[in-house]
Amino acid sequence: MKLKNKNNPFSITNVSAWPLKAALNQPFRIATGEHAVVENVFLSITLADGSTGFGEAAVATHITGETIEQTLQNLQSSASWLEGKAATDYLTISTHLHERLVGNHCALAALEMALLDALTRSLRLPLWRLWGSQAKPLHSDVTIVIASLEETQEKTKQFYEQGFRSFKIKIGSDHDLDVQRIQAVKKIIKKAPLLLDGNQGYSAPEAIKLIKILKRHGIGVDLFEQPVPRDDWEGLQKIGRDTGICICADESASSTETALLLMKKKMVGAINIKLMKTGLIDALEISRWARAYGIKLMIGGMVESNLAMMASAHVATALGCFDFIDLDTPFFIKKEVARNPFLSRNGIYDLSNVKAGIGIVPKKK
Repeated sequence: MKLKNKNNPFSITNVSAWPLKAALNQPFRIATGEHAVVENVFLSITLADGSTGFGEAAVATHITGETIEQTLQNLQSSASWLEGKAATDYLTISTHLHERLVGNHCALAALEMALLDALTRSLRLPLWRLWGSQAKPLHSDVTIVIASLEETQEKTKQFYEQGFRSFKIKIGSDHDLDVQRIQAVKKIIKKAPLLLDGNQGYSAPEAIKLIKILKRHGIGVDLFEQPVPRDDWEGLQKIGRDTGICICADESASSTETALLLMKKKMVGAINIKLMKTGLIDALEISRWARAYGIKLMIGGMVESNLAMMASAHVATALGCFDFIDLDTPFFIKKEVARNPFLSRNGIYDLSNVKAGIGIVPKKK
């Protein structure tokens, strides 16, 4: 898609999308499914002045129902609509994209990401400077995916020796094994923060029972993410009330509207913001409302490469209001961390040296 009129240097002249397929170090297993490989979609947007920005749509079919085919089609159809529009008008563009891409939020996220990356590259500013004044390092947790007891111990030791000091354990497919795995992880990480992620694999009574068992073993939990099915808001509230644990909504907070309702009704103590659920612009809105309601915030993602994880890191760095950083999926993609100069091997994002945009240029195969 090429434009003849290039008078406006911020005018969009080219949009293209292509699939990403990359091998994982181990299957990324959660209670509702697993990734054996990562299959996402990359997107580029080029402006009249030659600046090119990049976005990523992380397609999690087993969680959101979105597909690669749907996402590619929507991105390609949006390309012609974007012709000639100015990247500086990103708020208006975002509003229209929300209307065009109902039910395909990861495509929305990719478009907003690429648009803002292109704009800030053109302006020679790092993305975080759109909303913040300083770039403090972010310390990500690391996820221990659902696996055997032996593999759980092995991966925990590996990440602990690597320097990680906050751990999130995926649970929910085998409740008896969950207890053993949590005990094994806690024995290795000692006093490091411990987070649980049920990915909808428990009922409220089962989750309360689990917390009681862990308490009897002297194991404290810093946060319990999405223990129950996404529609069981009362269950989320009951677990938090009965256990005193901070309960975090992820799948339940699948949109800006649901996140706001959860806050208004005081159903949870924390919200997991993921760009793939809301896009960048609405992520900022949710964070503002969370601060107003006194709700804690996590920044997370699907199984994403450096590009999307870095975009989330820019948001978290700029706003400085996130209590939990969960931006670890590059550590599950083969050779991915080595490609990111702003991410250390122990999970620290330092964006202070990003010169412009997001700072990542994906390979186009």
